[in-house]
This record gives sequence, structure tokens and C-alpha cells, in this order.
Amino acid sequence: MDQAQIEVRVLRSLGDIAAAEWDACACPETANGGRPLDPFTTYRFLRALEDSGSVGRGTGWQPQYLTAHLDGMMIGAAPMYVKSHSQGEYIFDHSWAHAYERAGGHYYPKLQIAVPFTPATGRRLLVRPGYEEIGQSALVQGAVQLASGNTISSLHITFCTASEAEAGRQMGLMHRVTQQFHWLNDGYSDFNGFLAALSSRKRKTIRRERAQAQGFGGHIRSLTGSALKPEHWDAFWRFYQDTGARKWGSPYLTRGFFDLVHETMADDIVLILAERDGQAVAGALNFVGRETLFGRYWGCTEHHPCLHFELCYYQAIDWAIAHGLTRVEAGAQGEHKLARGYLPTRTHSLHWVGDPGFANAVARYLEAEGAAVDEEIEILTDYGPFRKMQVEEQQ
Repeated sequence: MDQAQIEVRVLRSLGDIAAAEWDACACPETANGGRPLDPFTTYRFLRALEDSGSVGRGTGWQPQYLTAHLDGMMIGAAPMYVKSHSQGEYIFDHSWAHAYERAGGHYYPKLQIAVPFTPATGRRLLVRPGYEEIGQSALVQGAVQLASGNTISSLHITFCTASEAEAGRQMGLMHRVTQQFHWLNDGYSDFNGFLAALSSRKRKTIRRERAQAQGFGGHIRSLTGSALKPEHWDAFWRFYQDTGARKWGSPYLTRGFFDLVHETMADDIVLILAERDGQAVAGALNFVGRETLFGRYWGCTEHHPCLHFELCYYQAIDWAIAHGLTRVEAGAQGEHKLARGYLPTRTHSLHWVGDPGFANAVARYLEAEGAAVDEEIEILTDYGPFRKMQVEEQQ
């Protein structure tokens, strides 16, 4: 198929694209029903970010959606943004920015193909089935040409899949390996089945933590679909504001975002709330994919021992087992997750840097960093909570 036949466009709003067109590329697996592999590149999620003002003017995330067209049909798309900072990405390049600017360059603006504020692995070069090679190539070439033609320093494709990382590497992009902690369902029938796979000491620790958390003086419940009510979002907004103020200075998402996903994505959400005396005092927000539960946000107005672990990690495992999911991704960073059954897992991103000298320096850095990450994953896995035989079987 002739690459020259493909037209790549840049659009400033998802309002210029039909939802069905976008989702035919973003989540073709839903054509016959069922959930998308992950909900974060769906039209409804990205549109909620845009319509709520969580991205756009004044946020440092200016939408520049890429689309690729062949003979009048959209065969590919990418959620791309012009960035004026490096916040809300979770693949950290602040040191790159500082080094480049100390050398007299301008690191910002840069281009980011990503889901804003969402450190969850998923497809970033969204293509219709059957158009993978030419669609991915067109999107990458289009993004690189846009950057180089507008004196933009760099392009970053973050939390892409392993197969996309390999395809991007073949196209000349630099591959970066980082890590997160994910829980994997080894066919457990219930939480006790999971505990049986752990060492005796870790089993006792988790049971003690769960007992402490569940003794906070109230009850815990999981809400999804029609069970979610506006008052639940009012409570969670209070939690989210508190967490955002402590971690980022101000929350990334607006209040309107939660109203919009309540309208369009209630069945893709699991909100776990701890309630005491008729009031929600803590909560954890999860999104549901076809095989994975994605833990996203946590917050509280009262502090109780181990309640964070219970709502974010143990309740998520319970829910995943009960609903036949194979994985829980609990967000960025956090070696404390290791003791709670979440093992280190490689995550991937791709990078293009326009300045040849700076690109060489970044490439050397990534090579050394990748070796260190692989070594750390090996060490951490060995120190994990699973019985030794269990770890060897998973490897």
C-alpha cells in the first residue's frame, strides 16, 4: 500500500471528529460489544478531559489530535498535545529539560502523545485493524514532521504498549523503559487463594492490615454503573482536591470532569468508598478495562490506619478476582506496593529529540537507565512477597 496516499491531519478539538470514527481506531475490540482494553483513549474519556477544561487553554496541555486518512477513511489517530511543562505525565524528563535549557536551548514547547494525567499502559498509536504498519508509521512521521517544522524540541509517546515500543524503535525513535507495580491474577478463586501464594510472614501482615483498616468504625462498599450518584462524586471531589493539593499543588482535573464521566462512563468506573456515620470519609477511584482494573485516584478526609492500603490495593484485588480480571494496575511509583502483592513490571515510552547532540546524550542516558531498571526489577521481584516457587513459575 502506497504511504503517499495517506493524509495526516492535526485537529484542535475532538468535536471535529465523529465518536464512531475515533473509536473505530481507539477501541476496535468493542465493535461486537464488550469493554475496551482500556477506557482512556476512548472518545468519551478524552472528550471529557477536553469539555471539562482539564486540558486546553491555561492547562499546559493543548490538544493537537493527529488523524491519518486513506481514501477518505480514518485509519489512525493519536491523542497528542502541545506541552508547556512536564507535569501530569509520570515519565519524568525534568532533568532533560534543565540540561537542554542550561545549554541554551528551549525544551518547551514539546509534543506529547499520551493520555493526560494517566500513567496507565495502553495503545497510543490508534489504528484500525489491518492498517497497523502504515497507520503507525504515518502517525509517527506526522508528529515528527510537525515538531521539526515548528522548532519544537521533542516528541514523547508515553505509556505505550510493548509492541508499539518495538515498532517505534524500528522507526528510529528512542525507547525508554521504566517500571510500575502491577498485581497479576494467577487464577485465584478469592482473596484467600491469593494469600496462599504468599510467604507466611507476608500473609500475616496483609491480614493484620486488612483487619486494622476494616476496623475504622464504618463500612466499605464498591459502586459502579447506576449505583453511582451525584453525592458520591461530591464526596470524591473533596478527597481528590485534598490529594491534589498535597501532591501537585492544585488538582489536574476539574470538577466538571467527574460529572461528565458519570454521564458517559459510569459502567467503566468502580468507586470504592469508606463510609462512617453516614458520611464518606475516604475513597479510591478505579476505571475498568476488558482485562484490567486501573487504580487512579485516592483521597480521604479522615486518616485511619491502613485504610489507604485496603481501598487502593486489597479491595481492588477483591474486585478483580470477583469479576475475572487478570491484572490490577495501581498507578505510578510506590515500592510499598511490592509487599502487598504488586510486582515490578516494565513500562514503555518512545522519544524523538530534534537536536542531534542532545539526542545522542539522551540515548546514552536511556541505555544506562534501562539496564538499571531491569536490574532493579530483578532484585525487587526476588524480594517480593510470593513464595519462591510461585515467583519462579510467574517468571
